[in-house]
Amino acid sequence: MGKIIAIANQKGGVGKTTTSVNLAASLGVLEKKVLLIDADPQANATSGLGISADDVETGTYQLLEHSVKAKDAVIKTTSPNLDLIPAHIDLVAIEIELVDKEKREYMFREALLGMEDQYDYILIDCAPSLGLLTLNALIAAHSVIIPIQCEYFALEGLGKLLSTIKSVQKIHNPQLDIEGMLFTMYDSRLRLSNQVVEEVRQHFSEMIFDTIVQRNIRLSEAPSYGESIINYDASSKGAVSYLNLAHEIISKDK
Repeated sequence: MGKIIAIANQKGGVGKTTTSVNLAASLGVLEKKVLLIDADPQANATSGLGISADDVETGTYQLLEHSVKAKDAVIKTTSPNLDLIPAHIDLVAIEIELVDKEKREYMFREALLGMEDQYDYILIDCAPSLGLLTLNALIAAHSVIIPIQCEYFALEGLGKLLSTIKSVQKIHNPQLDIEGMLFTMYDSRLRLSNQVVEEVRQHFSEMIFDTIVQRNIRLSEAPSYGESIINYDASSKGAVSYLNLAHEIISKDK
């Protein structure tokens, strides 16, 4: 049975989508069957894999509305073993539309029933908020990856995210686990980067991935070509980092 992993942090610009796309592509080249779900109305994971959000007719919005089955919302990508459920700007409206629905927090979980049998990993790229969309993803997931940017406000909001995860574990999804915290945009030359790593390690040593994603120009360039870093430049530092992360996750699950 496949594992559902949400990639979440309500802070924007911490590398959630970069991690979602490149981890998914890395797991794919390591011969795991992967489904990436774009659950962010900005649809950056969709465009980052070369699919125009404007062309999306069936995606996460319809999935959460339960107007389509998950298998009918899936599209193939050019990345090996990687499928996508894309997003569109329409997704912005879903939180308002779900507000008065019964079991509104469980829409994702219900929509994905049976999909775990089709994939080794299902990754959900969450929106930068702790709204109903992210809550749905956390309730559907087996675990969560928290990307942490190696910058000044890295720990800001982390407490709030962890308490949201705790309350999801307590009320909705006792099986939810923290897969790990992932340092992103690390620059070893900056004292600040090293201080952030040190500080987070002091507080959360057990939860941190060994892999650290360094600042890398190729990693920033890849989305503008609609490619994962694995397709764009497999020998770059960014590609090596995400392949290492994929290995770490796979070995954890053995």
